[in-house]
Parts: sequence; C-alpha cells; structure tokens
Amino acid sequence: MSELFRIEDSLTNKISYYHLMLLMASLPFDMFYSHLILISFAIHTLIHLNKKTVKPIFTLRTLALQSVFFVTLICIVYTTNTNQAFTELGRRSIIFLIPILFCLNPLDIKKYRPQLLLSFALVCTLAIIYLYVDAFVTIRHYHLPFYVLFSKFFANHNFSEPINMHATFFAMQVALSLVYLLSVLIKEKAFYNRIFYLTCCMILTAGLIQLSSKSVCITLLLIVNIAIPYFLLRGARRRKFILVTASLSVLLMAGVSLSGTFRERYITELTTDLSPAKVNEVLDSRLTRWNVVVKLIAKRPLTGYGTGSEIGLLHESFFNNKLYNSFLNNLNSHNQYLSFLLKSGIVGLLVYIATLVFGFRIAFQQKDLLFMAFMAVIATVSLSENFLDVDKGIIFYVFFFPFFIFSNERTTINYAPIKPG
Repeated sequence: MSELFRIEDSLTNKISYYHLMLLMASLPFDMFYSHLILISFAIHTLIHLNKKTVKPIFTLRTLALQSVFFVTLICIVYTTNTNQAFTELGRRSIIFLIPILFCLNPLDIKKYRPQLLLSFALVCTLAIIYLYVDAFVTIRHYHLPFYVLFSKFFANHNFSEPINMHATFFAMQVALSLVYLLSVLIKEKAFYNRIFYLTCCMILTAGLIQLSSKSVCITLLLIVNIAIPYFLLRGARRRKFILVTASLSVLLMAGVSLSGTFRERYITELTTDLSPAKVNEVLDSRLTRWNVVVKLIAKRPLTGYGTGSEIGLLHESFFNNKLYNSFLNNLNSHNQYLSFLLKSGIVGLLVYIATLVFGFRIAFQQKDLLFMAFMAVIATVSLSENFLDVDKGIIFYVFFFPFFIFSNERTTINYAPIKPG
C-alpha cells in the first residue's frame, strides 16, 4: 500500500498525483470537497504550465469529451427558460474544463492509473463500511432487531443518506471499484493480498445490494459474467471463472427473491416502472412519465425546447396528465436519452450517442476492461436517470471519461524526476 503515497516523480507531478487522488477520494462525499480540490488542481496546473509538456487540445478526443457541454451551450440560443439554462450550463462547465486540465497537466495518467484506481476503490469500500456502521448504530440506538437492516428503512436512498449521496450515483462508483478490485484479485498471487481484495469485493457487493440500484446491478452482472472473463481470462481459467460467477449470481438472485424488501425493489418496482398507468395508482411509473415526455418531443423533434427547459415543461405536462406524484416532486424525465431529445432534439441525442460509441470503441480497441465497464454503466444508467443534470453524476462522467481516455494514450514524454548529483 505504500506505493499509493510514495511515487518517484518530479515535485510538480507528485502534487498533481495527490490532487487527483484526493479528487477521486472526494467523489462519494459532499460536492464542496470535490469543487475545492478541482479548483486547487486547476490553479496548480496553470502555475506550473509548460508548453513542452502540453498534450494536443484541439483534437477529436477533446471535442468528444466536451461534446455534452457544447450541446448545452448551443441550445441556450432558443431555450424556453433562460434562467434555468444558465444554471445548467454552469453546472456542466466542468465538462469543458476537466479535459483541458488533463491536456495541460504533465502527469502521466497511464503510469499512475493502478494506484489512483486502487485508492478510489479503497475509499468506496471504507464508505460502504461507514454506511453499515451508521446503520448498526441507528438500529442499536432505537433497540430494533438487526434484521431491520434488510428492510426498506436501510435500502436504496435510506442507506446512502448519511453521506448525502443519491443511491444510483454512489452505486456507479461502487460498481467501478468492484470491477477494478476483481481484476486485481484475478492477477494477484500473494495469498494475504488476495484475502484482502476478496474481502473488499464482498463488502462492495453487499453495499451494491443494499443500494439497490437496478440499472447498475444488472449492468454489473453482465460485466462480471461476460466482460471480465472475455477481457482477462483464457481457456480453462475462463470456463472456471464463468462457472463460479454464474453460480454466485444465481445464488444472489435467489437471495434477493427470498427477501421481501429486495424482491420488491429489484423485481416488483422494475415491473411497475415498465408498466402503463393504472386507475387510482398513487405512484407514477417511469413508463407513464416517459409517455408524457415523448408527446412533448413529438412537437419539436429536431431542435427540442432548449437547455434548461425540461423541468418547467414536464411540471406542467405532469399536472395536465394527472401524474400528481411526479408534479408535486418536480421530477425530470429519468432518462438521459429522452432528456437530450427534449432539450436538444435529435441532433443533441445523436451527439451524445456518438460520444458513447467513441468511448466504447476505444475501450474495445485497447481491451480496457475498466473503461468498458465505465461506459456500460454510463450507457445503462442513462436509461433510468438524468445523471448529467446532477453535480455528482456530472463529475463522475467528466472525471473518469478523460481519465480512461488519457490513460490509454501512448506515453511520449519522460516525466521522471531529475536526480541531484
């Protein structure tokens, strides 16, 4: 573990490395820390700017990484809600900024990628442990039976509430951490290290079940059972791994189906979300809300209604369609693809899809399991959440997307420190 904090490099690059480590460690917690560290990283990068180490900025790579920001910027021109449009643009401004900082900063991301990902995975593991400790303390304080831990009172958003994180957005981070630790576990030879990584994997898996994000868990099952053996294993090892993980997956699904709380969350709610509206139904299904969104999109399919228009339009439409729960809670589309269609039309949606294809293409070309897992999580969660409308969703997207892109680039500059004497 000492290699996480002691690296051989120039002082400037060491400071950059610690900035990135702290930024990744702050992701599961309050956005204040992430913003503060990002500002510090930007100032440090500009102070030590050296034109000899600057990576090309005006490239297809940078444009793809910034594409969501430019779509947001262009669609302000014809928005139906100017105030909300500039708020949304300000929130997404880091999508423009972070890829440029990666270009300007001389740190070799590829060289330090394993250490940074390991530190991030360990922080996520500690965050899950903290959430379980907080749950047990609460249970003991109110003299409740311990099986209450597996009730709705400690599942989904109720489980992640102590760190003020949306359950799905935190689950995205936990899933990425779990895939990384599984890849390390497969390659690790030392017995005690394998025990340590296996323990961390079990904690993260338990946390994911408790967070109960359907989209993330379904994606993770596919990654573990298909992507990991495809990318990392061959021959008999691959067949053995698939047999073990498939068996464990079946056991987990059986356990979920036997638990009333998790069965309701993973199976009943999924069925309800994809069902049409019913008479006297209190909660509005996602499919019902999506039908309302589609009707609005049909009126302006090419350009949409402009940046920042979504909430206002849906608020009125939900009321008119008697979706009072969605109206009172001021809900959005809960689908990133429909959100792009609503605000920026077909062109905006195609830009977003092209950006995802760009990421998937590089992930498969480089045979990068982690990058592929990240893209799969992004693409799947986009079906159920507007994660690019929320700070925590945006920073997860805009940090890890360039992180994986730059860590897959060929190193052309030697950043080793100059040794005295």
